[in-house]
This record gives sequence, structure tokens and C-alpha cells, in this order.
Amino acid sequence: MGKPAPGLVIFDCDGVLVDTERQANAIMAAMVSELGHPMTGPDCQKQFMGRTLEDVQRLVEELTGRTLPADWPEQVRARDLESFRAGVSAIPGVAAVLDHLDAAGVPFCVGSSGKYEKMRTTLGSAGLLPRLEGRLFSAQDCARGKPAPDVFLLAARGMNHAPETCVVIEDSLPGVRAAAAAGMRVFAFVEDPACDRAAMTEAGAVLFEAMADLPDLLFSKT
Repeated sequence: MGKPAPGLVIFDCDGVLVDTERQANAIMAAMVSELGHPMTGPDCQKQFMGRTLEDVQRLVEELTGRTLPADWPEQVRARDLESFRAGVSAIPGVAAVLDHLDAAGVPFCVGSSGKYEKMRTTLGSAGLLPRLEGRLFSAQDCARGKPAPDVFLLAARGMNHAPETCVVIEDSLPGVRAAAAAGMRVFAFVEDPACDRAAMTEAGAVLFEAMADLPDLLFSKT
């Protein structure tokens, strides 16, 4: 007997709905390298992906041995937003996934480590915001960021669904762990070769490489 159809689908934002990860990681790599600790974009993805910038600041301070200014996360956000305003694409195939969920009558929302301003900027640039406005949930409203389950539990409450009826779509290991901690099924989008597939599988995710495959996974009867 197959799994029940999801009651609610919660999407991460960056790297799942919008193609921002490479831009953001390149910016982060430049900023950390400026602090005297050379890093590449893939280095940043491996170490920081899925975390809040406040958590990243603590990790960068450990790496560099330097105390960063209190507004360092805002400096990163400002650089990111400047880049994102120049143009962000939707992840290929994700609009069709949203169409499929609409046709099936399954509600969806966003649960992200990013702040609301960033989500509205990137989703707006990608043309997805009209479909998601009013259904955005951010770790800025939570005591803890991913891998804690707070933002996904917030999204479930906000959409009036029990956690066990929710399915999360993620692309980061902290996000997968957050979904598992929330008691939710999780599918990990691993199109990026830098993804830690083994760790995501160990954390409980079902992996998929193309958005076109997601509807069959969500509604599988086997």
C-alpha cells in the first residue's frame, strides 16, 4: 500500500523554487575570502547551505578567528539582494509542479531560512510570488533556524495542517534534518552535483534529480 497523498507541501525557497544558490555562494565565498580565509562557492555550499546567516556568522567567526560586526548578516543580505534584483530564474519545472498541486487540490507554501524581503525579491524576480504570497514562512519568526524543525512547524500551523500530513521539498542537509525533526516526509532535490546525497539519504530523504519527477513521487501509489 502506498503513502497517502500529502495534505500540505512545504517548499524550501533557495535552490528549490528559485535558482539563487550559486549566486549566493559566490558572494559568500568572496566575503569570507576578504576576511583572510579563502573559500570557493562550492566550499560555502558544503559548509553553510540551508543555515540562517546568523548561524553562518558564528561558523565564519570560528573559521577566521575574527569577531564580525553585529550587522554582518545584513551586509551579506544587502549584497545578495543587489545581485538577485538583477534577475533570478525559477528552478526549471517547478511551475509545472505547482500547477499539478493546484489541479490535485493540494495546498502548498514556503518554509525558508531566508527573510521575507529576500523571498519576495527572489520569488518576484522569478515570477512565482503571485502564487505564494500569503503563504511564506521564514525562520526570522522562529527561535531556531534549520536544522531545528521550527520553520516547518510554523508553516504547518500557519496552513492549519498537522505535521504528519506534510511533505517538505528541500535541497540542503540542514533542511532535510529539520523536516525529519518535524516529523514530516521529505524529498531532496539533488540536481546540484555538490549535494551530499549519502548524508541526505541517511537523514531520511527520498532523492530526486528533476522537478518533472516530483509529482509522481508525491502521489505514488506504490
